[in-house]
Amino acid sequence: MKSNKKDTRWMVAVAMMAAIIILLANTPLGMIPLPVTKATTTHIPVILGAILLGPLAGGILGGVFGICSMLSNTFTPALTSFAFSPFLSTTGLSGAVKAVWISVGCRVLIGVVAGWLWIALSKGKVNEWASLSIVGFVGSMVNTVFVMGSIFVLFTQQYAQAKAVAMEAVSGLILGTVLMNGVPEALLAMVLVAAIGKALRKVTMTKVQVA
Repeated sequence: MKSNKKDTRWMVAVAMMAAIIILLANTPLGMIPLPVTKATTTHIPVILGAILLGPLAGGILGGVFGICSMLSNTFTPALTSFAFSPFLSTTGLSGAVKAVWISVGCRVLIGVVAGWLWIALSKGKVNEWASLSIVGFVGSMVNTVFVMGSIFVLFTQQYAQAKAVAMEAVSGLILGTVLMNGVPEALLAMVLVAAIGKALRKVTMTKVQVA
């Protein structure tokens, strides 16, 4: 009976975090349109969910984030939305599958990596503030590095065409995006995850469920 109650509380908590992600994904604070891409803070509740509820929850929440990203890029496309929406594929079925990986698969990894990293740090001698900050930064960078790295590997030609540059210049543009967008996002996530995560852990006293 206690196990069932715990499972129910876990599912309710995951649903609440998913609702926050959906809310953020549909406001300017969660998904900020830029000329050639979309900057996001929606990964922050994914990381927090992974810390508070475990890697499985993190993966589910990352999937919710990914689906929101897919829909956003489908209905309000930017120049690189072909890499995030299977419905905007310029290379048929293969391009659609690649887009699903980038929009959803890479975002699932945020929660999984963040959840297991938190568990690893919690078992070590790293204090809570440092652990939360590290997980926030790494979780955010997982998003940027895997998304932009996948675009480089899977959509080099299409990305070059969208940016009107030679294919040889794509690696520099990708690196520039990681540094200019990814690092600031990761620093913001580091601060917010540490502050919010500390407060939530004090209030809820949530025990991580490893799954």
